[in-house]
Amino acid sequence: MVYQSPAGARDLLPLDVAQKRWIEERLQQVFHRWGYHRIITSTLERLDTLMAGGAIQRSTVIQLQNAEEELGLRPELTASIARTVVTRMAGAAYPQRLYYNANVFRRTRETSHNGQQEFYQAGVELLGASDWLTDAEVLLLLAECLNKLGLSQWRLILGQAGIARSLLSPFPAALQDKVRTAIAHLDRVTLETLPLSDELRSRALFMLDLRGRPADVLQKVASLNLDLPQQEALNRLKSLTELLDQCLPTQLGQSPTIPVILDLSLIQTIDYYTGIVFEVVSDTGCVTRPDVSAGQQSVPAQARIVGQGGRYDQLLGLYHPQGEAISGIGFALNIEDLHQVLLSNNQLPQQTPASNWLVVPEGQEAYTAAFAYAEKLRNSPHLVCVEMDLGGRDPDSIRDYARHRRIHQIAWIKAECLPIIESVIETKSKSLLED
Repeated sequence: MVYQSPAGARDLLPLDVAQKRWIEERLQQVFHRWGYHRIITSTLERLDTLMAGGAIQRSTVIQLQNAEEELGLRPELTASIARTVVTRMAGAAYPQRLYYNANVFRRTRETSHNGQQEFYQAGVELLGASDWLTDAEVLLLLAECLNKLGLSQWRLILGQAGIARSLLSPFPAALQDKVRTAIAHLDRVTLETLPLSDELRSRALFMLDLRGRPADVLQKVASLNLDLPQQEALNRLKSLTELLDQCLPTQLGQSPTIPVILDLSLIQTIDYYTGIVFEVVSDTGCVTRPDVSAGQQSVPAQARIVGQGGRYDQLLGLYHPQGEAISGIGFALNIEDLHQVLLSNNQLPQQTPASNWLVVPEGQEAYTAAFAYAEKLRNSPHLVCVEMDLGGRDPDSIRDYARHRRIHQIAWIKAECLPIIESVIETKSKSLLED
């Protein structure tokens, strides 16, 4: 019998782990510099906790059998962090800047065909601040994360959930969900066939085309008859895009090409977000999502959505014992997608980290001295990786192993004698696949 991992699961081999850590460590450095603190929440959650915000579809949750309560593996981190903050951090000063680096689990459409069910994410949540400057901080933090990874070709697709909902309000209640879903999937065919008046059909198609340069899109939206709250949201969005226009080129060290596409057709099909929503796309030529009306994907095959996020000002109140409203905004970066993009750009480590030393006891009487010398090396003020030879090989085989493993030095140990140190010359012809 051949034992394999279950459908949808994936094992990470040492090189995969080294590359994953390369990404995560650089993101963590940025999070720390911006004053964010790591939070670790439970992998298991009560199902009602996950479903409370309306952000998660029950069908995507991998559920566990439990006689006492319904449990599920977390499909994302925001709900878990919201629950933790309002129940475990009572009296905390706001704003709270939190980050995470964790695995999540969810069923996807591809799950029945052995699609992936476990994913890794790194992201932040900024809680207790609702000014548009908060939105700016999160987006600039996101930009620095991508810059730190060396991701040069990307675009920020920016929408506004409140304005989008306001634009949907004139549609009949029975058709609003269909219109919203069609716009979210850029489904022009459905919009043209729904039983709408000519005026509403034109409005729906107008919304479908509300994407492009921020200044152009904002000018179009300003011509509409928005209510006061949405006019304020539009002014806030205008201030935000103008600030990004000034800050992003300087921050990224690039030409004045702003990687921001304002897309008010970026409508989520769930009522999770209340303010800005955004996606990060890894290819400069990819600024839209799948166009159903065209019968094909408008996103090039090599382009990926590597992150997403937005503002949610009602979620924490659902978990708060007294229903207190606490604003929030955050983003999640998809480690697997970043890994694939960076791998294609040859930016990730191509080998596992090499050991610094191989300590070789020459005979049974040298075992104690060898372990003592290895311990001395490991206690160096600097991080040192020390391997112990476990016997059964002649000197030439030991040297071949050291070259293969790219070990820098061999310490030959004899009882009651000083170590003999041998430098190892790397053999460059060794294949990485042999590592």
